[in-house]
Amino acid sequence: MQGLVDRTQNSSIKKHLRAFPCVALLGARQVGKSTLAKQILESYSQSLYLDLEDPRDRAKLSEPLTFLEENHHRLICIDEIQLYPELFSVLRSFIDKYKRPGQLLLLGSASRDLIKQSSETLAGRISYIEINPFTLNEVDNFKRLWLQGGYPDSYKLDEQLSFDWRKNYIRTFLERDIPQLGFNIPSEVLRRFWTMLAHVNGSVLNQSRLASSLGVSSPTIKNYLDILEGTFVIRRLQPFHANTKKRLIKSPKFYIRDSGLTHALLGVESFNDLLGHPCLGSTFESCVISSLLDKFERYDPYFYRTAAGSELDLILQKGKKVIAIEIKASSTPTVTKGYHEAIDTICPQHHFVVADIQESYQISKEVRAYPLEEVLRFNFD
Repeated sequence: MQGLVDRTQNSSIKKHLRAFPCVALLGARQVGKSTLAKQILESYSQSLYLDLEDPRDRAKLSEPLTFLEENHHRLICIDEIQLYPELFSVLRSFIDKYKRPGQLLLLGSASRDLIKQSSETLAGRISYIEINPFTLNEVDNFKRLWLQGGYPDSYKLDEQLSFDWRKNYIRTFLERDIPQLGFNIPSEVLRRFWTMLAHVNGSVLNQSRLASSLGVSSPTIKNYLDILEGTFVIRRLQPFHANTKKRLIKSPKFYIRDSGLTHALLGVESFNDLLGHPCLGSTFESCVISSLLDKFERYDPYFYRTAAGSELDLILQKGKKVIAIEIKASSTPTVTKGYHEAIDTICPQHHFVVADIQESYQISKEVRAYPLEEVLRFNFD
């Protein structure tokens, strides 16, 4: 099955290891970081892999600097680094002593903002690469990707087993992974919150309303959002601020990053269930956005919305280049007056619709609709 052996980041990681003393692969649990790292290690004649969830490997680092120096000639890979954040000050001393590229490969299931020590002590010595679930850049079955999500183990299973895998993943994430990061939040409370987000996926969130529904304060809701974003569960999409006199929405939109997890939270087991579910449009949108951001990773992503209702689902910007994209989970997509108003205001170099269609066609004189597969072959540079 395409994408299950050789991830697209493989060559990029090797390139960074040739340039930086330390490379960190960050991403959610079970996205394939360990598998990818072990593939990388096979290309090195001298390498070492440590899993900090394994007590035997953890014991090897009881005197961390001594152990690292003993193996300084190897590429040392340390998995689940978020479980040992105090190690970073030792890593800095080790890196500065030997001063060569490719000393360390770190794997973590939390963002650098949650692993605060890495950004504080390894500045200028470390390169971060985010490893995401599969997108359509790596696999060739969009229907399966949309329903089951991009976690490798979920994607490769049949519908029922995939659904069971994702339910177990959510349980383990809430009951084990979050407490391991030091957050004392009842798993059932965070599950309710995550499920609430699934119902409003792709929306501009009203934190006060969420706080009232969950019976907590607005700062607590912000803390929950920060935790879920820092563990790569949700994505925060900031508003695009055009130079205009129009009143613009200033709050971010939130997406659950993996459509398969959204479906599991909402009890959507099969594609037939999805076709009749209110979440269809929002999970199609989040799945498309994940693939687009993976493909056009050097562009900054935004959305555009005015108080009057003009809206564009995704804006990609790099320097002065602006690309405007509307996303429709429809085989007969149309655009509204608000779309044209937004285009007239932003004046992007490119604008189009991504829809659930098999081949591109002209919606109107000014607007063309494309299937996602075709857009992923575009080169805007």
